[in-house]
Amino acid sequence: MSPRSVLITGCSSGIGYDAAHGLAARGWRVFATCRAEADCARLRAEGLESFTLDYDDESSIAAAVQEVITRTGGTLDALFNNGAYACPGAVEDLPRAALRAIFETNLFGYHDLTRRLIPLMRAQGHGRIVNCSSVLGLVGAKWRGAYVATKFAMEGMTDVLRIEMAGTGILPILIEPGPITSDIRAKAIPHFERWIDWKNSARREEYAPLIERLYTARGPDRFELPASAVTAKLIHALESRRPRARYYVTTPTYFAGFLRRLLPTRLLDWVIARG
Repeated sequence: MSPRSVLITGCSSGIGYDAAHGLAARGWRVFATCRAEADCARLRAEGLESFTLDYDDESSIAAAVQEVITRTGGTLDALFNNGAYACPGAVEDLPRAALRAIFETNLFGYHDLTRRLIPLMRAQGHGRIVNCSSVLGLVGAKWRGAYVATKFAMEGMTDVLRIEMAGTGILPILIEPGPITSDIRAKAIPHFERWIDWKNSARREEYAPLIERLYTARGPDRFELPASAVTAKLIHALESRRPRARYYVTTPTYFAGFLRRLLPTRLLDWVIARG
């Protein structure tokens, strides 16, 4: 019997990297994709099947799907949409082009890849589509407007897809991590430098803590967990006979989900603003 197969995006580091190795160790056939060929070569040297997939490039997505079809004969048991980036800055300082760029990666790329793979899952009568959201898909937070917007949009799209896929054997699932050890902060710096003209912002003086957080090395955040915590929830989402629609990861996510249901909006804003 052929091993179960999964395509994972954003495997160069962090959540995707841990998930690829964790599932491979459990006997899954893992297609671990990255944007850069150099990262794919490193993963191949570590024993994984790896090829490029860039959410921003429709031809790259199409080529990756064709690679899966060629390697499996046209089947795929699961997809883990994971790759994403952040563009920190005040909402009033985000140019339109910055939002367009981050939505291309964090939402439109997810959607494009997903809809290209659904026909494979329909033909075989089953499949799991796991989208990596965030605690910031549940509540907003200052300076994170662009990232929050993409995650809120993903939450809504995944909810609708789950309703629409009822009865097909295809199960869309959300994983919602909080603070997880990764390179997302360092990888956000080029986007901040490209798009945010903070020196000419009306909030210039308020940017100091954000800039320190971006550029100063520091220890783990409060409640931060390793990427393996996400992999543990991903394993349940992929292998359970009756997976949940949502999987919270880290204390802040559970707390945010609870407060969102309990508190009126203004009081929730007050709590979030105070960390």
